[in-house]
Amino acid sequence: MTGTILNIMLLATASVAADGEADVMTAINELTVESLISDLALILVLGAISTLIFKRLRQPIVLGYIVAGFLASPHMWLLPSVTSEANIEFWAQIGIVVLLFTLGLEFSFKKLMNVGGSAVVTALVIVAGMMTLGFVTGKVLGFGNIDSLFLGGMLSMSSTTIIIKAFSDLGVKHKRFASLVLAVLICEDLFAVVMMVLLSSVAINNSVESGEMLMSMLRLGFFLVIWFTVGVWVLPTFFKRVSRAITEEMLLVISMGLCLAMAVFSAKSGFSMALGAFVMGSILAGTVQAERIEHVMKPVKDLFGAVFFISVGMMVNPEIIIEYRGTVAFLAVVVIVGMIVFGTAGMLITGQPLKIAIQSGFSLTQIGEFAFIIASLGMSLGVLDAVIYPIVVAVSVITTFFTPYFIKASDPCYNFVVRHLPARLNFLLERYSRKQSESESAVIWRAIAVRSLWRIVLYVSLLIAIMLLSRRYVEPVVLDWLGESTGRMVSVIGVNMKSSMR
Repeated sequence: MTGTILNIMLLATASVAADGEADVMTAINELTVESLISDLALILVLGAISTLIFKRLRQPIVLGYIVAGFLASPHMWLLPSVTSEANIEFWAQIGIVVLLFTLGLEFSFKKLMNVGGSAVVTALVIVAGMMTLGFVTGKVLGFGNIDSLFLGGMLSMSSTTIIIKAFSDLGVKHKRFASLVLAVLICEDLFAVVMMVLLSSVAINNSVESGEMLMSMLRLGFFLVIWFTVGVWVLPTFFKRVSRAITEEMLLVISMGLCLAMAVFSAKSGFSMALGAFVMGSILAGTVQAERIEHVMKPVKDLFGAVFFISVGMMVNPEIIIEYRGTVAFLAVVVIVGMIVFGTAGMLITGQPLKIAIQSGFSLTQIGEFAFIIASLGMSLGVLDAVIYPIVVAVSVITTFFTPYFIKASDPCYNFVVRHLPARLNFLLERYSRKQSESESAVIWRAIAVRSLWRIVLYVSLLIAIMLLSRRYVEPVVLDWLGESTGRMVSVIGVNMKSSMR
């Protein structure tokens, strides 16, 4: 977006150099708004036509959006193309935030806690397995060690937004395996933050910086504690008290404001804005207004969701696909097979039934947004071969295109496996699954232990946050008002009072 504005500034300056600064700024604003709206109009018209065709063909609508994006891209010379791909990136980023926010509305904090253990273990199996497989694949393709390491990171992250849309189109988002898959995706996003710190350290220093790693983990813990605090205590109480006075218009404004505020907080904490949007959605899912919020947000979700998927289709470059078709096809197979194997294995390890494990594995057969973020990180550090980025984009689009079909194929595949699975092995899997399901007393004791641990972590984190905020914002004001010596004394007294109150 910055590059687009810079080009517009140069054009405007050249054309109206004799007119004054106000005229220049007017030209900049007009050109920016005109290009944004014209590009949005083009992709929405093409998206509408493509979705009507795909609906008639009884195919997933998300595939129609991808085709529309390809038709609107500069690579398709037979039709008008967008004036700037940066404009579409701007709309697409908003689309990601809105999509993840609406996902959170259907996936509350309590649901995350209920499936948390299984999701964390499965995500660890997938990330570790795909990182290793990606590194080996990179070496086979002739990439260097750093390129192969980054490739492994890119191949280990499935696409949350793609899977959300596919589940919605296929009508399976309320099934048991869908909740597990979405929990795994959120865990993957959290792991991706730590992975990016590791990749940066290895790329720059050829070693892992323990200090950066520790700070990343502390930020993650602080972010989750704030999420828990706001989600359990603050917002539900607020909505209970004002529920009768809120109209649908007010509810939409409040919801979007909270969504964007949490997205900004997430970015300031070192995480993605999409993760923050999901967090706020899951927080609001625990309030009395959850159904109304989901209702008023649906048109907004549909609009910006379409823009996002169209932007994915715009990244398809036929020349790159043709030139590196063998590499692209090989990596696509690696992603699909690897995700099915490691996703299914992770679910089986955590004691999930074979059917749910296979359904989950077949749902994760794509790479998405974090692959592009990791690739951009490698490019910005100057350690990633420039040709890898478009190859990964092509692999992402191909695997995205086939995602709905693999989700549909999970049930037939399960039936095939059950028919050909040895009876002894099937018995062992069922026995292991039953053994992993805990007794009622064990569940109660675990809940008590988790609740106690959460309280300790919560209070410690809140006290640390208050101390840090006071040190950064309150202490300078006190020193400025009372002077150095008196201000220091007041600060020490304040700290001692807090300690005595604890």
